[in-house]
Amino acid sequence: MRLALRSLALASVASLSLAGAVQAQVTDADKQQLLAAVEKGSPHMAQVAHQIWEWAEVGYQETKSSALLQSELKASGFTVQPGVAGMPTAFVASFKNGDGPVLAILAEFDALPGLAQKAVAERAPIAGQVAGHACGHHLFGAASVEAAQALAAWMKANNVPGEVRVYGTPAEEGGSGKVYMVREGLFSDVDATLHWHPGDSNSAAQSVSLANISGKFRFSGASSHASAAPWRGRSALDGVEVMNVAVNYMREHIPDGTRIHYVVTQGGDAPNVVPNEAEAYYYVRHTDPQIVRDVFARMQKAAEGAAMATETKVSFEQTGGVYNMLVNDTLGKVVDEALREVGGPEWTAQERAFGEAMVKQLPSGGKPLESVSQVQPYAIGGGGGGSTDVADVSWVTPTAGMNAATWVPGTPAHSWQAVAAGGMSIGAKGAEVAAKTLALAGARLLKEPQLIETAKAELNERRGADFQYRAMVGDRAPPLDYRKSPKGD
Repeated sequence: MRLALRSLALASVASLSLAGAVQAQVTDADKQQLLAAVEKGSPHMAQVAHQIWEWAEVGYQETKSSALLQSELKASGFTVQPGVAGMPTAFVASFKNGDGPVLAILAEFDALPGLAQKAVAERAPIAGQVAGHACGHHLFGAASVEAAQALAAWMKANNVPGEVRVYGTPAEEGGSGKVYMVREGLFSDVDATLHWHPGDSNSAAQSVSLANISGKFRFSGASSHASAAPWRGRSALDGVEVMNVAVNYMREHIPDGTRIHYVVTQGGDAPNVVPNEAEAYYYVRHTDPQIVRDVFARMQKAAEGAAMATETKVSFEQTGGVYNMLVNDTLGKVVDEALREVGGPEWTAQERAFGEAMVKQLPSGGKPLESVSQVQPYAIGGGGGGSTDVADVSWVTPTAGMNAATWVPGTPAHSWQAVAAGGMSIGAKGAEVAAKTLALAGARLLKEPQLIETAKAELNERRGADFQYRAMVGDRAPPLDYRKSPKGD
């Protein structure tokens, strides 16, 4: 994303005004203390992450995972407020050491349905289990907590003023948990926010994600015997299929870069019964939130037309909606510098053998295994294909994140291969890199608040002086049952 000239001028002025001031610095002793704390706690962090990996709880159902992370934070002296913003599994944990900057660290912990997998380098579903941590959020949550614990201990030992908060954010995968926390004003006094995400490489590049709206179209009709009296029925499935056809034809006439995808989540139970209930679950994405709103509005008209054509009725429930990521170069460079000090993970011979076996299972053929120990070049403004509710946080507080190599290079997110690597030592080693990086970056922000002021000036320039946050989900309550099937199982 191109930074406006005025933003550059603001940053230059801030830099010049502080040039003669004596600013506290993070010393080598500080860094050694923080890194040692993470290293000491990493074996336990790996156990916490693996326990969450085994539970594999999906969005808004992460009862045990959330409780475990909360208990870890309480044991380290954090004050925990559970059940915030109308979400039973959301929490905010705080460690305060006098007046100073308020630093937020995000923690996720939801799994994805349909991806249960053993920690082996071949497809091996876990019997009786449906969900799996195919996006590594078990590592995300555990490592963020460990980074916050290390920072809190360092602050206390060195009398560093400020506050570190861990935001336990449920249902990132389509449930938009952070959106409700932002809407509730829980980030209103946060000075800077850090986050990370599992991946197949180590990078602090700050990318622009896609805004999105997601929701379920539910058609209702009339049941009948599909052979003896089909004329008496009105097929809800016909409504879904006519809508899908209309939307697919609409693709030619929407702005470039728009993504539309869907699944049919309910379509009937038996071919000889005209289904009276059917459901389609849709996503629309684009880098521009207004384009997402406009395209989704057209899609709703397609649903209404489909209902008219099939003499059925349709209702719509929006389940999620997020902004595009507002990148912050000031914070991004702080995170990048910290990541380069930490470096990438080093694999053992056993881990390398796992990686070599997994490469054979990757559709892309994988990437060189040596890349796991490397840090990729810093960049800002590149586009990613996904969406995240971290984006909403980035519009109300300066925000920056990073990726750590927790998977075999070339592994796509949301795959069984990601679940497998995340369930063994490869995942834990990457999470340790993330915890160290967040701890070092957080320490700099706490000791050098002028960085925060520059980051805030950049945020204000990027979003505009007149910006007012308006959630893409509107005023609806969190969709706590969005991961439940239409039949209730």
